[in-house]
Amino acid sequence: MKIIALLIVMLLGFGAICKKTLSDNKEIVYQHELNQYKSYPNLLPVVEVVAPRG
Repeated sequence: MKIIALLIVMLLGFGAICKKTLSDNKEIVYQHELNQYKSYPNLLPVVEVVAPRG
């Protein structure tokens, strides 16, 4: 019975490690994407205001 409990605990621990690894991987991908956009110039369109003053 102790062996079964130990196996269950090991499986739960392995699942938690996998979940943490996937979460960390998503964060790394997000940071990598942000770093790629830092090398681009400003991608916002230029808006000129043409309304008369007054």
